[in-house]
Amino acid sequence: MKQKLDELFIQELSLKKNEPEWMREFRLESFKAFESLENPNFGPSLEFSFDDILYYKKTEDQKEKWEDVNASTYQTFCELGVVDAEEKYLDGVSNQLESEVVYHKNLTEKNIIFCSTDEALQKYPELFQKYFNTLVDYKENKYTALNGAVWSGGSFIYIPPNTTLDRPLQSYFRIDTESLGQFERTIIIVDENSELSYIEGCTARSYSKSSLHAGVVEIFVGKNARVRYSTIQNWSNDVYNLVTKRAIVEEGGRMEWVDGNIGSKVTMKYPSVILKGDYSSGNCISIAYAKKGQVLDAGAKMIHLGRHTKSNILNKSIAEGGGIANYRGTTRITKDATDSVATVKCDTILLDGISKSDTIPKNIVENKSSQIEHEATVSKVNVEKLFYLESKGLDENEAKELFILGFVEDFKKELPMEYAVELNRLLKESV
Repeated sequence: MKQKLDELFIQELSLKKNEPEWMREFRLESFKAFESLENPNFGPSLEFSFDDILYYKKTEDQKEKWEDVNASTYQTFCELGVVDAEEKYLDGVSNQLESEVVYHKNLTEKNIIFCSTDEALQKYPELFQKYFNTLVDYKENKYTALNGAVWSGGSFIYIPPNTTLDRPLQSYFRIDTESLGQFERTIIIVDENSELSYIEGCTARSYSKSSLHAGVVEIFVGKNARVRYSTIQNWSNDVYNLVTKRAIVEEGGRMEWVDGNIGSKVTMKYPSVILKGDYSSGNCISIAYAKKGQVLDAGAKMIHLGRHTKSNILNKSIAEGGGIANYRGTTRITKDATDSVATVKCDTILLDGISKSDTIPKNIVENKSSQIEHEATVSKVNVEKLFYLESKGLDENEAKELFILGFVEDFKKELPMEYAVELNRLLKESV
């Protein structure tokens, strides 16, 4: 069933969610911005039609016990391995199907807030409004505006001062409907001297028509706090993945993005870190594996504002079958960010003669006491190494698989164990 995206639809969505008046007005302002903004003038071509997107679909109310969840939903998450991982590896889980969280459970006894973003708006209105739309402005681009207009679901996390969870929190996002648009909004606040490891998984069922994923993530890292945000994206090849993710870090804090991009038709994603406080640091390690029909335009942004700040970007790209895997990033050390250091390293492997990869960096240093180091390599699979592996009894695919797993070893080391195993499985299936 088609949905006409207009002011009436947005007002009805807000009423359905029982939102306060200020949120309804925010949605309408975001919609006006969406209508006036153009698609990005850089990166891959975006060829889907906004008229074909289903902007909201709710399958069921949120549950806290798997036995209360619809049987088909439960089976879907079982097949994805999400249910088994819950008790073994996690301190809390949130699973979203289509536009709403359908299952949520806190497994830690520590005094934290972890709920859906819709629930946070109702239960913690002052805390919510303090942070919402303060780091990613709805007017930044066409897709942040669209998210502002029709956002639904996502995770809201607050970790109080001096708190470290024993295990990660996890959110999983699933699209099962043809031409669905998923527009979750995630807000994470980690107060001073606290730590959080957060894991995000993404998958979708394959269809002949395109779906759209345009999430927004805002992360606030307090003084001497630490956050690690790990993502394995395995969208189907009909999904346009156009997300905006940003973190701001106070004095002595550290933000780490661990970002894996395996699926989607088109991805445009550049996790960002604003190093606001002195002695703060940011790290982004990512991989992108583009196959036939895929364009993965991904990278990172590091903006140094504080003194003695440090950042590191490590990007690994693989392209095969005519796929395109590009690195696009910005590192900027501002005038006042004295005695700061940034490193950028981009490595690419092309598995054939028809695939492509470009490195498109923007590196800016605005003071004389700081430095940026940038290194980039592009190479084809080493024929001699493949021949050697095949001489040891491996066939061509097995040899290529071993070569790829070695190439992304640095990335795998940064993942939680269960996600490293999942990444191995996905890469083996891709070869």
